[in-house]
Amino acid sequence: MPPHEFCGIVGVSLQGKGAAPYLYRGLRALQHRGQEASGMATASHGVLHVRKGSGLVHEVFNQDLLDSLRGSTGIGHNRYPTTGSSDIENVQPIVFKLGTEEAALGANGDLVNFDRIRHRLQAQGVDLLGNADTETMAQTIALEYRRTRDVEAAIRRASVELVGGYSVVMLVGNRVFAFRDPLGMRPLVFGTVEGGVAVASESVALELMGGTTVRDVLPGEVLVLEKGQLARTSRVPNSGSRAHCMFEWVYFSRPDSIVEGQSVYDVRHRIGLRLAKESPAEVDIVVPVPDSARPQALGFAEGTGVPYAEALIKNRFVERTFIIPDQKRREFEVRVKLHPVPGLLKGKRVALVDDSIVRGTTLREIVGMVRAAGATKVEVRVGCPPIIAPCYFGIDMKERRELIAHERNEDDVARLIGADSVHYLSMPGLVESIGHSPDALCLGCLTGRYPLEVPEERHRFQKSLAEF
Repeated sequence: MPPHEFCGIVGVSLQGKGAAPYLYRGLRALQHRGQEASGMATASHGVLHVRKGSGLVHEVFNQDLLDSLRGSTGIGHNRYPTTGSSDIENVQPIVFKLGTEEAALGANGDLVNFDRIRHRLQAQGVDLLGNADTETMAQTIALEYRRTRDVEAAIRRASVELVGGYSVVMLVGNRVFAFRDPLGMRPLVFGTVEGGVAVASESVALELMGGTTVRDVLPGEVLVLEKGQLARTSRVPNSGSRAHCMFEWVYFSRPDSIVEGQSVYDVRHRIGLRLAKESPAEVDIVVPVPDSARPQALGFAEGTGVPYAEALIKNRFVERTFIIPDQKRREFEVRVKLHPVPGLLKGKRVALVDDSIVRGTTLREIVGMVRAAGATKVEVRVGCPPIIAPCYFGIDMKERRELIAHERNEDDVARLIGADSVHYLSMPGLVESIGHSPDALCLGCLTGRYPLEVPEERHRFQKSLAEF
């Protein structure tokens, strides 16, 4: 099973309507992107209203809190921690000073030069309250604003300094500023809602707010939402290249979302069909690892002609195990998250289809569960090539030693997770299934070659080797 996700963001600008109910619905739609904490900020008559806390969206916000978030403009955030601890000061949106005005900011992603920027800010006398890179983003923009006195210009100048993968929503007065990193690694879409306009991490959030997706925000683009309209846009210089994160299609995004013009469900189904061609299995049933591997397993079953069976039932009140920060909790949650259907697996040869394998801990538990339910054979098929390198752009897999495929072949992985065999999707199979050129994708965790320079990569690699 896959890695952690980063975060989910929403921003709205309306006319004659309160922003909070829209933000609430948008964040509920993006709950899968972060389950540790949730927050919202709205603006009314020059006053910033911020409410946030630990837990799921519906746990943090009741009707009284939503009523207290006055104003027709606002932003929202679901958090999964990638950089920064789980302390409340790192829960977003964070509030900071932009000149004499209070502003709020929420981000999805990571900076690869976080430490360097943090030290530079501290050297210039900036007090940092938390240890998350979101605050570093905010204070870098604030410094540039002192020079430019123009918010858009400050964002564009800061984006040159902020190296990494990110999408950001920022609330300043009655305006929402939304922008992506110059390579477009992290997703962001723009659309219309009743009475105004909105941005969100995924198209499904706009639709569940009662809106319609218009387009993806371009890499390096800055959108200004004001008075219920898209007031203007601008681009960061030299932001023509693209490096969209392949994991959005493989695992992170909801299957009912459209990412960079490609249906997530269709991509996953094509992955399953391709897996069936590349690595068929002599089995009796095809079983998905729910929920994210269902389309892949359906495609695999269709491609092989083997019956599909929902033999593992998910407890829907348990969070996504990959985005749980603690490894021991992940292992425990697997055992309460999934349960086999009595009789479906007994005496069967099983093709177990998963979307990806990162650490392998979760899948090892599932393979053991399938065998304990009576399966005579477990052939694992994986809808993603082996993950062999860290991600520095918003996914929680920073150490090579955590990655089960690092310096191991398929037979090694099969032995470690207790399967009869493991076969991964090929790189050409992945790229063709996604439908974008490899030059337009970030495949760094699969190749070890990143779309931009990672200052800490050599240091972190050497450190991880030393710790073996």
